[in-house]
Parts: sequence; C-alpha cells; structure tokens
Amino acid sequence: MSLFRRRKLPAERRPKLEDEERIVAWAPTPSGPQGEAGGDEVVVLTTRGIWLPGAGSRLGWQEIHKATWSGRQLALVASREVEATDDYVVVADQPAAVYTLLDPDKVPAQVHTRVTKSIAYTQHHPLAGGGGVRVVARRVPGVNGLHWTVRYDEGVDPAADGVPATTAELVAYGRSSVESALP
Repeated sequence: MSLFRRRKLPAERRPKLEDEERIVAWAPTPSGPQGEAGGDEVVVLTTRGIWLPGAGSRLGWQEIHKATWSGRQLALVASREVEATDDYVVVADQPAAVYTLLDPDKVPAQVHTRVTKSIAYTQHHPLAGGGGVRVVARRVPGVNGLHWTVRYDEGVDPAADGVPATTAELVAYGRSSVESALP
C-alpha cells in the first residue's frame, strides 16, 4: 500500500452530486446516527455540504450550527428554519446527530474548516428584558451573497414587544459592518 494512496469511495456509496460539487473527504461509520443499527454507512463531505447516512439529502455547510469531534465521534447540530422575513431567517437548533467514525481520515478537519469558512459575520447581542440574539451571515456554496440568520437564546419570545424591530436593526447593523469591511 502506498503512503500517498488516496482512499476511494465505493461507487454504491457515492451520493448524487450537483454539476460543480465534488467530494473532499469521506469516512465509514458502522451505524447510523446515535448508534442505530444499519450496517456500514458513510459520511461524505463535498464542496457544498455533508451527506449523512440515511438522510437522503445533503446538509449544507451553512446549515450546521455546531460541529464537535471527540476523537471518535462527530456530533453535528444543524439549524432549522422557524420563520423567514425579507432580510433574514430565524433558525433554531435541531437535536444533535452523532456519528462514530472509526477511520475518520480528513473528515474532522474538513468539517471544521468548511463550517468555519462559511461564517462571514457572527455577533451575539443582549436584548432588553433578558436573553439575547445571535446574528450570523453565512456563505452558501454556489450562491452569491450572504445568507443572514438569527438565533434567539432559549426563553426569548421573538414576537415580544420590540424584539422584531430590535432584531431587524441588529441585522442591518451586521450588514453595514460587513459591507464597510469590503474593499
């Protein structure tokens, strides 16, 4: 076996990719999420996102709120859309999905790099009445511009008096910060 031999993803495990999408790393997992039985599956990372066993679709890098690597397990917390406005999307966390990777290869490093690079702006702001909101601008692979999201702290009522207006102001502030930093 060559020291520099590249691992090849078995053809039957290759997801259907978009035209300009390419595989950057992959790793076998002996089971599905949370240790569910399911035989040998694979986690496939592409330039556009991550294909998870049993998902049937790709999770975009911009949809991953948190990713951790324990040395054996990859834990992903994805976001889901709660509400959309003209300027931003309100998101909330989905339950964590955990995958055991016995031979992770470059998967942990690539997940870290690609999730981190998708973030163009992030700032947490306190809100009157307690709690706060995190305003985030993410790059979406294959799409021009930034995708703006907000995530409210637990216990914050997004419809409470003044919260929508304050959130809109904070997103506008974030947009102007990003635009002023451009050459």
